[in-house]
Amino acid sequence: MLSSNNAKVRASCDMRLVDRYTGFSSSVHKTGPRIFNSGDISKFAPQSNCFIRHSEIEGSAYLRDDCLTIECVVTVFNKPHVTQTKPFPKIDMPPADMAEHVSKLLEEKQGFDVSFIVEGETIEAHRFVLAMRSPVFKAELYGSMQEARPGQCITIMDMQPDVFKALLHFIYTDCLPSGEDTEMVRLLLVAADRYAMDRLKLVCQSILCEDLNKDTVAITLALADQHNCHRLKNACLEFIELSNFTDALVATRRLKDIKKTCPSFIVDELEKRTKRRKA
Repeated sequence: MLSSNNAKVRASCDMRLVDRYTGFSSSVHKTGPRIFNSGDISKFAPQSNCFIRHSEIEGSAYLRDDCLTIECVVTVFNKPHVTQTKPFPKIDMPPADMAEHVSKLLEEKQGFDVSFIVEGETIEAHRFVLAMRSPVFKAELYGSMQEARPGQCITIMDMQPDVFKALLHFIYTDCLPSGEDTEMVRLLLVAADRYAMDRLKLVCQSILCEDLNKDTVAITLALADQHNCHRLKNACLEFIELSNFTDALVATRRLKDIKKTCPSFIVDELEKRTKRRKA
């Protein structure tokens, strides 16, 4: 099988001694399957030496009339016969599209069953979608806080129409409208806190955190404190501490803005961090 150049075969070898009286053989050395190569310089020799002392053979049934019979059993493992295989037919699972269908409800403006008055502008929506996305809307529309029955209007106080529309956009699509500026994100954070929409609140915090700079950190810190955004507040304080404008912040109008909107302990924390930097 190895007469051809560069031929390879997978085989095992079992060296056995034959009992000269019974004709049965016993294995004395066995190798597991290995690849034999016609170009192998080992000439198919065993991977490890195998010797038996002459004294172990003398007097045994293997030796008779000074003759010893060695039996070599070579087992060749042929490659398994593999027929041409084809992939088992399958039907691909389509991606989830419920969010797409929900967003179309707002785009197509059909089936609205609740209306809101926001600074004199009427904005319509679907009660079940609002209730599904916000526990506050759920209580207002279906629970003990129910403000309006189907066909009636609910007046939204202290919110601009554009902010309420952006809030609805997130409710229906799970994403913010494109091109929203930092001020709109701040207002949406306030709205998210008002309607207990935790995911929207975190999305807004993430955007505001990435937008931190010397001009935005003061107002963002105040906003984070007012609406219990602990991670955003810590990010603001760390930003101030790691930046080089702490002294300027304390000495300028920005600190006065913080004093007006934040509890005194926030101001104290800023001043403590300033003193530590000077020490």
